[in-house]
Amino acid sequence: MAGRRQDVLLLDLRHTWCDWHHEPQSQRFMTPPRQRAAGAGTEAAAGAHKNASQRLSEPEASPPPRQSPEPDATAPQPQREPGQQPPAAQRPWSRRPGRRTRWAIWLAVALVTAAVAIGVALKVAPLQTVTVAGQVIKVGTTAPTLSFSGPGEVDLFGQSLPTHVQFLGPVRPRLQLTQITINSELTNFVQGAGPAGAERILGDRLASGWLHYFAWEIGLTAVGALLLLGALAGWRRLPHKTTLKLLAGGLVLTEVINLGAIMLTAYTAPSTLRQVRSLSQLVGSEPTVTDARKGVPVPPGVRLVVMGDSTAAGAGLPPVRDASHADQACGRSTDSYAEDLARSNGWQVMNLACNSATIGQGLLGPEGRGGESVPAQIDAAQRATHASAVIVSVGADDLDWSAMLRLCAVARTCNDKATTAYFQQQLHSFSKNYLQLLDQLAALPSHPQVIINRYYNPFDLQLNCLSRVGMTTAKMRTLSSRLATLNAVLAKGAKEFGFTSVQPDFTGHQLCTPQPYVQGLGDAAPFHPTAMGQLAIALADQAALNSPRLPGSSAVATPSATRTPTAGGTPGVSGSASPTPTSGP
Repeated sequence: MAGRRQDVLLLDLRHTWCDWHHEPQSQRFMTPPRQRAAGAGTEAAAGAHKNASQRLSEPEASPPPRQSPEPDATAPQPQREPGQQPPAAQRPWSRRPGRRTRWAIWLAVALVTAAVAIGVALKVAPLQTVTVAGQVIKVGTTAPTLSFSGPGEVDLFGQSLPTHVQFLGPVRPRLQLTQITINSELTNFVQGAGPAGAERILGDRLASGWLHYFAWEIGLTAVGALLLLGALAGWRRLPHKTTLKLLAGGLVLTEVINLGAIMLTAYTAPSTLRQVRSLSQLVGSEPTVTDARKGVPVPPGVRLVVMGDSTAAGAGLPPVRDASHADQACGRSTDSYAEDLARSNGWQVMNLACNSATIGQGLLGPEGRGGESVPAQIDAAQRATHASAVIVSVGADDLDWSAMLRLCAVARTCNDKATTAYFQQQLHSFSKNYLQLLDQLAALPSHPQVIINRYYNPFDLQLNCLSRVGMTTAKMRTLSSRLATLNAVLAKGAKEFGFTSVQPDFTGHQLCTPQPYVQGLGDAAPFHPTAMGQLAIALADQAALNSPRLPGSSAVATPSATRTPTAGGTPGVSGSASPTPTSGP
């Protein structure tokens, strides 16, 4: 009997252990270990007593075979104590990164920080201002490139031109011409004509401005690196000692990369800039040599000189009376705005304009027309020592505007990459030559008032009478945009030299209107001004001549359709005039 009771007690203990083992783990681990052990013992004793009493009243049976419990997928998982690590099998990573991996991560972070700090410093570093012969230039740097040599940049009249001088390094100097003062040293500044000591001034000042710029850049790079690394350390909540190490190491690495990346440029650019003798040498334009002894005879008492292309000559209109060989070859007309100004003011006006004239071949150099060579217009202007004003109209033939019109008429689009690149190339070349022209005009002996005429817009985008020749509204919009870009260069160059810039307004009188100021496709010179268009240009110039000699753009008015030349001091325009102020595009 005692043996049977002992067997029953052992069997009850085994069942109690199985019941406790199947108890949810959340209940087992929610209680402290001591309480859990005491509870388990109490429950085991109570269960043993209960089972013993039940089994004594039942017939003896063999104990059931013990089976391993199946895991319950729905059973809650055990909750860990605060700070208790999960089992190794449940950890998302088996071990922490090694020391080399951590060093690689921090090195990558430092490199990214250095790149960001250097890029921001190059953007925000202030341009350094230098003054040379009364001219103001700002010195900075170009955007970094992947090449180790190349040209710098010169911002000339709103155009970024590549320098003729080559520099080493991924970043190169960028020069911005902000103010030009007309004085005795201007020609030396532009063309480099003068004593050798004076020529070296430009290069020395540019080199000094370059070094000052990089001093700012180095300082701003250091500040940017410290701010970025400090923010990273605060986000990671690094200890103070680790933060100081990170700041010191990151700062040293950033400046090493900064100085190493720009070392070629920073140390070779000053010596290259010191060799620059003139602005023309920087942009790669050859200085023009003029000879005032050559050219057409200048009548005495000339008050106004007109220089320019076919717009100023009056292409397609009746020729001047008693025309010379040069007048006939250049297509000068009696209805040109030069003749309008002469008649309305009673002035002696000398019209030197010629069809197809450009700055290089026409204004500053001889031009071949009709089998003969027409002398450079600037030569005669230099001998007109009593002239009080000079009006210039130039740029369309420099950009080969007529060829661009023909191309747009037959091409599917005018705004493709090829034609856009060609236009930009022509505009860059024109900007260089325009600098030479403005310099020659500023050096005229009589120091006359200089007026730069901008171009009228011949297109009305609301009218499409040109669609029959392939000129769609989209094409006219592209041509109008490019014409506005040319006008912006003309206006900015005139302003920087202290000259006046005007633009006639043909609004309501473009092509396809009832009373156009522009010759149509069936006329002798399509897209050129009519006689009324020439009068509109004369009125704009007259307004500038009567105004105080201040640089900038003047307001013009659209004349009425009645021409009444007078001998007074005002333009010969009768009828109403609708004032239309304009400004540069």
